[in-house]
Order: sequence, then C-alpha cells, then structure tokens
Amino acid sequence: MASPHRRYSTLILDLGDVLFSWSSKTETPIPPRQLKAILSSLTWFEYERGRISQAECYERVSAEFNVDAAVVAEAFQQARDSLRPNEEFLGLIRELRRQCQGQLTVLALSNISLPDYEYIMSLSSDWTSVFDRVFPSALLGERKPHLGAFRKVVSEMNLEPHTTVFVDDKLDNVVSARSLGMHGIVFDSQETVFRTLRNIFGDPAQRGRDYLRRHAGRLETSTDAGVVFEENFTQLIIYELTNDKSLITTSNCPRTWNFFRGKPLFSETFPDDVDTTSVALTVLRPDRALVNSILDEMLNYVDADGIMQTYFDHSRPRMDPFVCVNVLSLFYENGRGQDLPKTLEWVYEVLLHRAYIGGSRYYMSADCFLFFMSRLMQRVDDLAVLNRLRPLFVERMHERVGVEGNSMDYAFRLLAGSTVGVQSPRDLERLLAAQCEDGGWDLCWFYQYGSTGVKAGNRGLSTALAIKAIEAALARPPSPAPSAASSSKLEVPKSPTRPVSPRRFGDFLMPWRRSRGDGVAVA
Repeated sequence: MASPHRRYSTLILDLGDVLFSWSSKTETPIPPRQLKAILSSLTWFEYERGRISQAECYERVSAEFNVDAAVVAEAFQQARDSLRPNEEFLGLIRELRRQCQGQLTVLALSNISLPDYEYIMSLSSDWTSVFDRVFPSALLGERKPHLGAFRKVVSEMNLEPHTTVFVDDKLDNVVSARSLGMHGIVFDSQETVFRTLRNIFGDPAQRGRDYLRRHAGRLETSTDAGVVFEENFTQLIIYELTNDKSLITTSNCPRTWNFFRGKPLFSETFPDDVDTTSVALTVLRPDRALVNSILDEMLNYVDADGIMQTYFDHSRPRMDPFVCVNVLSLFYENGRGQDLPKTLEWVYEVLLHRAYIGGSRYYMSADCFLFFMSRLMQRVDDLAVLNRLRPLFVERMHERVGVEGNSMDYAFRLLAGSTVGVQSPRDLERLLAAQCEDGGWDLCWFYQYGSTGVKAGNRGLSTALAIKAIEAALARPPSPAPSAASSSKLEVPKSPTRPVSPRRFGDFLMPWRRSRGDGVAVA
C-alpha cells in the first residue's frame, strides 16, 4: 500500500548533468569554456529544438565562433563519447519505484538534439528501463526553460503539476517548473537530492521504524561533546511512543528510578529522581499498591510552596516545571491529582505566562513542555481542571504553529497539537523533510544538565517522536483544499479522450515514428 502521506505521483528528471555525466574537456583546439559557450548559443538552442540539422548547426557555430566545422564536429563527438550514466541515481529511481509499488510515473525531459538522443539510446546501459517516457526537446519542438516544453509534457501525460516533482541542474528550468505548480529541486548535491527524493516518495514512518529496528537495544544517548552514556528516561519515552520493548534497555528498578543506568556522568553517585520515576510508573504501570506507596513517598519531597522537588534527596532542592508536569501525569493517572494542588497551580501559571519559552533548568524545548502538558491532559479526570487547562493550552498551541525549530520541536508540537485538533501542515512538511538518509531523524538536544550546561540527545528518541507525530498528523482530517485563487494559476488544457497510460521501452527507441490511430505523427 502506498504511504498515506504521499502527495506526489510523478517524477520528471533532466538527463545531462543529472542522470548522465560528461566532460567538456576534449583533445581539440576548443577549450571547455568555449564548448559551453557554444551550448548556450541561440544556434544550439535551435538545434536542440529540432529546427536545424546537425550539419547546419555545426556550420553556423563554425562561423559564429571562428572555429573549423570539422573541429566542432570532433569536439562534440568526443564530448558525446564521454557521456556516462549515473548508476547511483538509476539505482535510487529503481528503489523509489519499488517502494511506490507501481504508483510512481517517472519521466525524462531533456534539452537534447536528435543525434545526441539517438546516441544515448544506443548505450549499453539499461537506463531507459527506469522511465515510463522520455521527452527530448528535439521531438517536443521546445526546450527548457520555456513553459511550452513543460506544458506539452503535462498535456501529453495528463499530469497534475501539484503532484509532480521536477529535478534539474539548471535553476532557470526549476523556476519554470515551480511556476507551473511543480515541486522543483535543483540538482546541486547528489547526497542532498537523494535524501530529498527519498523523503518525498518514501514511506517516512516505515523508514523510521526500520531505523529503530536496526538499532534496537543500542539507542543510547550522547552529549554535545560526543560522550555516549546509558540512561533510563529516554528509553522509557521511546517505549511509550513505540510500544516496543525490544527497542530499549532499562534498569531493573524495584521502586524509585534513577536517570542513569550505568555510572553517572559527573559524579560517583546520583540520587533517584521523580521525573524518571513518574515516567517509568506511568509507562510501565506496575502494581497499583506499589505505585501508591511511591506516590506517598514522593509527597515527602514537596517544598514549603507546595511544589514537587526533582530528587529523592532533601539535600538537593531543585524544581522544574517540566518535571512537575510529568509528576502530575503520574498522580492523575492513579486518581490522586488532588494531592498536588499547588504544583498544578504553578504549572498553570507557567503555561499562562509562557514561562516555558526558552526551556528550563533541565529541558530545552518549549514544545517539549507542551508535549508533556498534552500527556497530562489526557490523564486528567477532573472536568473542572480540564476545562481550566484546555482553552489556555489550545491558545498556546496555536501560538507555536510554524515557529522555527528542529525536528524534535516539530514532532513535539505535532503530537501535542493532535490531542486538541490543532493542525500545523508547515511543521509536518519540515519534519518530513528532516528525515535522514538512513531513515532516522537527526540528533536534537532533549535536555541539559543544570550544573554543567552539557546538552544531551538521542536519535532514537528523535525518530520515535517523528514517527508518532507523522502518524498522528496524518490521522487527522486533511486541511482545506487550496482556494480557487491559488489553484487557478495554471490552466493546462487536457484531452478528455487521451488515456493516462505511461509508455514503456518500445516507445523510447524511435518515438518520432510513432503515430496515433488517426495517422498523425506525434513527437
């Protein structure tokens, strides 16, 4: 089944300098710069449109550039002989076609003369097998960046430009494609283009899950100094997001939980904390009697203002609103939210006055706070509390829509928004575009150590959040269709009688000899 997020069904590729490489350096008196100048001349453009023959083109070039026609012919023959297909790109196209399971049409649109087109068709490479149709400019009678070239392809193939991706190494050509509603990509870096195409045509959630499975049991956290260490908190969040215990490794904590699994980073010992304990008990749901006894113990660490402290250690007084939200989630999960009224009130004040902007002692993302709040609100069973929190929370969510951030911010935001119907299509697009080549999402700093400022993050968490956020966003009703004004910029006449039937290899060889049933030759 095709990925439900996929908006695009057609891929159009340039050939020269995208699917084929070549050299402008020849063993003739024509230097590379002059050869490229010839390729940019009006005479060559007419040649690529099929309006003049090769012989006439070479004669005109000879006169315009003061070079013997025989030398011109030899230079271009050597350039032609240097053409090599980009096998890596061909492999990517095959990969995308397999992933799309027959729902991807791949076309080529190239500024190329008829002799050069016949030459590349004769190459031993099976490059043509990845395409449904090739449109050489010599047969179209138009060349890029002229809009007519694009419109002919759109009409011939009955394409919807807004579901079409176009890749070319020339910005002018890409701008023309974009002006017709296509998603244009400049081929400036193969690595970047490959990543972009995989993100556009692949199934992001499946690719993300594959990444998590490949790294199951090894999804460890690392610092901004590159130190990898073992901890429990992120593992528990990954488990909550994926419901897959095989992905994580945690300590065996019979009662309260410690953030670290192994040796602490900055000291020989480290106290258990209410944050990790709250998430662990919320996610793992151990025996209710045990949980209630731990809740009773936690109440011993409420300060004089009624605010829950972070550690099971009276000698280490710390308070953090993000931590308090997770503690409240645990208490409400177990029907004891009323035990922490002052902590709840403080959390409300933090939300009201946007005190979460800029992060906290331990957490760095405002969107993380809203994500934690969404977890809390799903566990609150007191309608009075919920009715007080929800309108303000919805308002704060709307404020965050479209704010610049990293992929973890977008995922937190999408997940939190999905619980109250706040959509953010732009943030979803950014999140989808941020997927890495290996299927995971990049390392983002999730929290920091208050005393040192050391930042830490986990690609497993970034990826699990992204998967869940994408699935949550796509599960909601789609956004309204574009307005009539925005969708009427391009009116391409389409033949109601021409079927949408991509042509296969037989049509590549001599497409200029193909004719319709009425006997009229078509290009």
